[in-house]
Amino acid sequence: MTQAPTPTADTVRRLVRSLLKEGGDDTGGPDVRPVTEDREHTWWIGSRHVLRLAPDREASLRRRRELRLRDLVRPHVPVAVPTSVAHGDWAPGLAYTLDTRVPGGTADEYDVSAVGEADLAGLLSGLRTVLARQAEALGVPRVAPRSLDALRRMAVHAAERLAAADEFDAARLHQLTQPGAAQLATQPGAAVLTHHGLTGAHVVVSADGRVRGILDWTAAALGDPAEDIAGLAVAVGSPAAVRAATLAGYGARPCLRGLWLARCDAVIRLTDHLEGRTGGSLTLLRTQLRRAWEPILLERVTDFPEDEPEP
Repeated sequence: MTQAPTPTADTVRRLVRSLLKEGGDDTGGPDVRPVTEDREHTWWIGSRHVLRLAPDREASLRRRRELRLRDLVRPHVPVAVPTSVAHGDWAPGLAYTLDTRVPGGTADEYDVSAVGEADLAGLLSGLRTVLARQAEALGVPRVAPRSLDALRRMAVHAAERLAAADEFDAARLHQLTQPGAAQLATQPGAAVLTHHGLTGAHVVVSADGRVRGILDWTAAALGDPAEDIAGLAVAVGSPAAVRAATLAGYGARPCLRGLWLARCDAVIRLTDHLEGRTGGSLTLLRTQLRRAWEPILLERVTDFPEDEPEP
């Protein structure tokens, strides 16, 4: 396999200069900088654009699909979906998109207000109105729901190692039993279009707590709506995520399933980081664990009617 080139500031500047009429002279060019030090394929371009460079061919396929998917999703949701001003290949077979920057910070920087929770509710309910056949026609894959009980067992072992490192009280996972995980299995016909990659960095929040946009739709899938509820739990906290999902019309089962997906994932991710299997920010992983384990009143619900309707 050919090694993909590593983008540099000069690489990015030359590409952007050819795309934007503005941006300075041939020697200076636009102001470019990586979004973060560990994300060498995503660059701020001045104050109004962001350039996303696919690192491999699989990512290129997702980027090209994302361009069409964003156009499909945009009329259905009340928050901004990035708009591409240019796209193509930055290296042979490797795609790029130059997008208009969505103004605001991230959910890792700002708390979401009550009105912001209504914005998230509009996102969840809007995604449910996108026709599956339209998404599939764009190449959006169907993803089978994860086994919550299998995830629970993995999280129990991970929690024991976190407890040994004085990072977590492993007894908290005993709240989710095998019968409880079975009760929270997905129901037939529950699959909807999901973002499937919601994190604090992908939720754009303004200083007043409104949700202004949702970024990075490359992982979108037709599948379990609880995955997006789980993503919001680590992005904005469990209470806000469950309130938004409830406003969107989801019942106790998918809300609690999303809550426990988030909790188990957060325990496993922090353990993997501490034991050297994954990178990333330790501070952020600890914050996500705290957000996922924020208590909610819905946890007291233990009985679900068999015919509980899914939205």
